Amino acid sequence: MTEQSASTTKPVRRRASRAAGPAKGSASEPAAGGVRVETPAPIKVRSPKPAGPPPRRRPHRTLVAAVSLAVLAVALAAVTTLVGVWAAQQRDANARQARDQRFVDTASQTVVNMFSYTQDTIDEDVNRFVDGTSGPLRDMLSQGNNVDNLKALFRDTEASAEAVINGAALEKVDDVADNAAVLVAVRVTITDIDGNNKPSQPYRLRVIVHEDDNGHMTGYDLKYPEGGN
Repeated sequence: MTEQSASTTKPVRRRASRAAGPAKGSASEPAAGGVRVETPAPIKVRSPKPAGPPPRRRPHRTLVAAVSLAVLAVALAAVTTLVGVWAAQQRDANARQARDQRFVDTASQTVVNMFSYTQDTIDEDVNRFVDGTSGPLRDMLSQGNNVDNLKALFRDTEASAEAVINGAALEKVDDVADNAAVLVAVRVTITDIDGNNKPSQPYRLRVIVHEDDNGHMTGYDLKYPEGGN
């Protein structure tokens, strides 16, 4: 009986106990009623960084180089074109100026050949004048015995004549007919057989000069005397 009672008796559990006060390693004291309250850890707030410029994009070097070369090529082409146009215009202006001067020179030479002669060279002088003419002027000289009559007239004077051009100016150019009108002022001095100079005589003429297809210029017509129409 006694052994039975001992075996059936339940063992008594011992209540754990601890000393009063906070447990070791606790971050805070227990609150009233035995509930422990954890103290939250402090939150670290980062200060904002100052805003800066956005990052620069690296340029596409190949594209930039290609565009630069294209722009340079266009600029060079434009400059070359302008230079070519200017050079062509300059050549045209120089050619026209040279042509105008040839008109003036031809007219002046025609007048000198017409008025200048010596007794020893009358045939050569008259032939030179005739050979430098064309058109209506050449036709007039070729009619009848006009050339021979002119030579005889010069011989009858028993004198020599010298023509000096005082001035010549281009009046107008007809590019369709390739003719030009030139005003010529000339002074003619006649020297008699004894070597005495007579008072010089001034004349003004309008000489028409013609340029043929080969660029050769001749005295085409003239208004004489005093350049009348």
